[in-house]
Order: sequence, then structure tokens, then C-alpha cells
Amino acid sequence: MSWIILFLAGLLEIGWAIGLKYSAGFTRLWPSVWTVCALAASFLLLGLALKNLPVGTAYAIWVGIGTVGTALLGIVLFDEPTGLLKVISLLLIVAGLVGLKLTSA
Repeated sequence: MSWIILFLAGLLEIGWAIGLKYSAGFTRLWPSVWTVCALAASFLLLGLALKNLPVGTAYAIWVGIGTVGTALLGIVLFDEPTGLLKVISLLLIVAGLVGLKLTSA
């Protein structure tokens, strides 16, 4: 169950990171509210997952999910530049996350 909670925390990290862009520096009310709520929920879920998971592994996976998801959504939603090196780099992060999961109890 802790891994599911951690995964949800990572998804919420993507949500608040993207929300920062939509909030325009916290000048738009509803995107700002969503961002703060997603941030709080992400931290809450990360804290719950840390009850049963090693902190180094859980934190790395939480950040990795957020990093890969935010980078991909930046490409899709905001037409951020992409290229082969970026894709390979994101795949290496995913490979690292899988490796961390496989070496954790």
C-alpha cells in the first residue's frame, strides 16, 4: 500500500509543478488554490509512505516521478523543446526509479 501512496504523491507533485506554471506566479486564484492543495496533499502522502519505506528510496522515487511527469507535460502542454538526448535522459531516470523499486523490500 505504501508504494501506491508514494505513486499518488508523485502524481500530485506533477500536478503542483504544472500548477505553478498555470498560477502565473500565484496571480491567478484557482490555479494557485489547486497548486497549494496539490502540494499539501503530495507532502502528506509522501509522509504517509515514509512510515514504511526507506527515506532515500521513497524521496528519490517521489522526485523522479515528478521530474519525468513534469518534463513530459511541459513538452505536451507548453511546447517545450525536446530531442533525443532529453528523451534518453528521461528514460535513464525511469530506469533508475525501476532499479530503486526492485532493490527495495
